[in-house]
Amino acid sequence: MFHSRGFFRDSNPLDFSVPLILAQLSLSSTFILFTSRILSPLGQPSMVIHILAGLVLGPSFLGRFAGFAELVYPYQSLMVLDTFAVFGCMLYFFLIGVQVDPWILSKIERKPIIIGISTVLLALVFSVVTTFFMMKLSHNPTIPYLGPVAIASSVLSFPIVARYLTELKMANTEFGRVALASSLVSNAFGFCMITLFVLIHEDGPGSRMKMVKTVVTGISFVALVVFVVRPIILWALQRNPEGEPLKQSFIYLVLVGIMISGFIGKAAGLNIFYGPLVYGIAIPAGPPLGSALTQKLDFITSWLFMPLYFVKNGLVIDIFQVTIGDYLTVQSVILTAYIGKFLGAMLSSIYAGVTLRESAQIGLVMDVQGVLELGLFKMLKRNSAIDEKAFVVLCASMLIGTGCCTNILRYLYDPSRRHTFHKRRTLLDLKPDSELRLLACVHNQENVPPIINLLESLNPTKRSPIDVCLLHLVELVGRSHPLLIPHKLGSVNSAETCTPKSIINAFQILQQRYYGAITVHPFTAISPYAIMHDEVCEMAVDRRVSLVIFPFHRRFNTTAESSSFNIKTVNDRILQTLPCTTAIVVDRSPTIISSSATTGAASSSSYEDGPFGVAVFFIGGPDDREALAIGSRMVSQPNIHLTIYRLILKEDAISIDIVDSNMEKKLDNEVMDEILVKSRNNGDTRVSYVEQVVRDGTGTVALIRAIENKHEVIIIGRRHDTTSPLLGGLSDWSEDSELGTIGDMFALVDSNATSTILVVKNHITHSLSSRFTMEDIGRTDTT
Repeated sequence: MFHSRGFFRDSNPLDFSVPLILAQLSLSSTFILFTSRILSPLGQPSMVIHILAGLVLGPSFLGRFAGFAELVYPYQSLMVLDTFAVFGCMLYFFLIGVQVDPWILSKIERKPIIIGISTVLLALVFSVVTTFFMMKLSHNPTIPYLGPVAIASSVLSFPIVARYLTELKMANTEFGRVALASSLVSNAFGFCMITLFVLIHEDGPGSRMKMVKTVVTGISFVALVVFVVRPIILWALQRNPEGEPLKQSFIYLVLVGIMISGFIGKAAGLNIFYGPLVYGIAIPAGPPLGSALTQKLDFITSWLFMPLYFVKNGLVIDIFQVTIGDYLTVQSVILTAYIGKFLGAMLSSIYAGVTLRESAQIGLVMDVQGVLELGLFKMLKRNSAIDEKAFVVLCASMLIGTGCCTNILRYLYDPSRRHTFHKRRTLLDLKPDSELRLLACVHNQENVPPIINLLESLNPTKRSPIDVCLLHLVELVGRSHPLLIPHKLGSVNSAETCTPKSIINAFQILQQRYYGAITVHPFTAISPYAIMHDEVCEMAVDRRVSLVIFPFHRRFNTTAESSSFNIKTVNDRILQTLPCTTAIVVDRSPTIISSSATTGAASSSSYEDGPFGVAVFFIGGPDDREALAIGSRMVSQPNIHLTIYRLILKEDAISIDIVDSNMEKKLDNEVMDEILVKSRNNGDTRVSYVEQVVRDGTGTVALIRAIENKHEVIIIGRRHDTTSPLLGGLSDWSEDSELGTIGDMFALVDSNATSTILVVKNHITHSLSSRFTMEDIGRTDTT
């Protein structure tokens, strides 16, 4: 019976298959959301939340009430529930395979190999020795099953570690990258051991021949997928035009392959999840195919099918059938395996030169378990390698161990330690004619022309060169872990790196045009938006740059305006954490991106086309002084004219005169005098100085509107004295926190400005005036 006639016809909907499975789906998803809300203050990963929700619905808690179990999970419904759960798990394993990059094996160095093998070996030694002792000292019924328990507790899975680190926003840290590579080695090493153990454990006539046939079949299936299926998929992808979406018929054909691979694997005597996993690994990770499959399947798998899988497992876990003796016997082996993995990873990391803190963090990550381990426990139970009690203890230990490791790891992890310089790195601190190390971030091709124009205007010469680190930021979709991919100019593969050739080509032409004056080092950072700022900060620290340029989250042209909330979040976090000078590029110039722009030529507003006007809007403070330093470097170009607009408060306006204000004014005057005196001594008429006496915020806005279309580039500081009447009432109109009060006035949607706005933030230390930092703190708290 499938369909109910309804309540009003004396028909119980839960007696019919379709209403019952819908009720089970709703109940499982609801309990996952409820458990997530309860455990969210503890910062637990989703795998712990999902498995715990399934445990609550099982006989360990709600399932102990006979009425509840018979009503919602009657025996006759378990076959349908199991079908949905297995299908959902096939999709889950397929997605895991899709998100794994096979070529990462070729990038593994000596350090992860040592850590990965040491982790599994030491865990096995500890757990096996404990097993022998328990066999000698105890006569518990679970003793015969301690061998498989020792092996199952000693292995770990790379996809689970990758998802775990990504969820905790630690995947792109130094210890995170080492842990990822090490877990891949441990996964391969442990998988071989557990597979051989399960096959050898089978008794009966012909068991050895069966083992040989199964191994040969598995290898043949892998060869079929790698040498036949994958080349066909790659051939089809190459026929698809670059930048164009894939045909839906092709995506659906790939999805049908999931069920075919599962059938072939099961028919060959392999686990039903083996086929989809191998088939998924053959799918190229990332866009266009990997990301498209992930977007179509991830939500329905995570919130529809996998909850049923966790519930199905929770229905067979009854913690009350385990006695204290059973628990202590099995837990002793599991605990020593966990200790072995932790010590194996930590000690080998220290030997490989990793710091003590990061070595401990790697050790904690190696103790994480999840869905793959749960499937392994079920396989061992189904093959009678372990009994029901050992299975329950393994599942409970997985939850407790992963939860405890998460809390300790969060306590040890300090992201601020990664984003520090040993000395200040700003443009004001640079010596004259010294090399400028700069990091330029782009999200798409539209960001390229204004950044190239700015690089050209910064006066690159062989005597005063610019070292440019180009970082193309790409959202992580369809992959299991973040990637940082270095490129060689002219040899980028768009299909593998997600970076269009036009972006690399544009900067390659720029380097050729300024040979010896501009050096470009291109990278692609594939990362989730939540941790993308860490990629930028770590690159800035590693390259020891003095200036980081990145685009504003809104894009303007003559007819429309668009924005990205994700890019805004990344920008806000960069401003909060970056330990050097930052500059946000707000491109309000008309959209003039011709074919030359996509091949590297600057847009039509380039300074080479004639007189190029640059203005510095100066109120005072460390950010404005840094903006003045950028303008001073630009004016060295022969076609650039620099105009400095300095706002002076009218004498009868209300002002607060404090020591900090006097010190800031002294620093402002010193920097201003240095630039003006230098231009006068050199007889340079291209530097203009304009003082504008202003009484309040209204006068400030009037000056902004008067100059917003007079110059090609306007440079302003992000933060200013919040007590100054010059900003009176302007903060009430502010829309974008990352630009500051003055920058936001230039970038207002209803503004007619056509200039490129450069909003500069100096890296402030604790010794600077608190009045310039409180504005920043107050704004960034809202992000």
